[in-house]
Amino acid sequence: MHILRPQFRIEQQRALEFAAARGFGVIVAADANGPRASHVPFVIEQRDGGVTVQVHFTAKNPLVELADGKRRFLLIVSGDDAYVSNDWYASRDNVSTWLYEAVHLSGVAHLRATGDNRGHGDALLAAAEARLPKQPWDLAQMEPTKRETMLAAIRVIDLVVDEIEGQSKLNQHKSDADHVAVANQLARATETGSRRLAEKMRALRPELDYDDVESVGRVSQRVRP
Repeated sequence: MHILRPQFRIEQQRALEFAAARGFGVIVAADANGPRASHVPFVIEQRDGGVTVQVHFTAKNPLVELADGKRRFLLIVSGDDAYVSNDWYASRDNVSTWLYEAVHLSGVAHLRATGDNRGHGDALLAAAEARLPKQPWDLAQMEPTKRETMLAAIRVIDLVVDEIEGQSKLNQHKSDADHVAVANQLARATETGSRRLAEKMRALRPELDYDDVESVGRVSQRVRP
């Protein structure tokens, strides 16, 4: 990952927490024909000073063969993003840009034995179900034959992470006036991702004078088509 400015860099532990909370990303690796990628849910384990990302693919996914204990994989985890128009700034002659948050985790990929599939499924479901406001569902509730058939159709990969990179590009280098102006514009957006980025921008400089969030929300609802 190219870090555009030092102040955009996400500290490693916070980057891991960001990725774990997101729980979904893109795995990329290369073979003789070039890069291959798959969109995957994942779980992160931190133990004994090490970090492992565990994912699964369908058994026929070409990435399975690439997890040979030597080849490097990259996991890309994207958060919210939002376009910023150049005339949103308080000062003149800014360029339009895109604000975003993302984390890259990379390392060597190892193929696990199929006997580990159930443990991976349990861990992945536990993490995903915990995000929902309901009683968690788990594999024990699934019809046994169907469950074993499903588990036999996947292969689990451990990505042993040795490089953690994160970037939170939220106009940290801009003046207070420009920071407030852009945060206010994003807070007025109909897209929830833009509004979440606005909240994060406000948290970076909480002492500044922003538009009232509730008033902004009411205005957005009135103008929504």
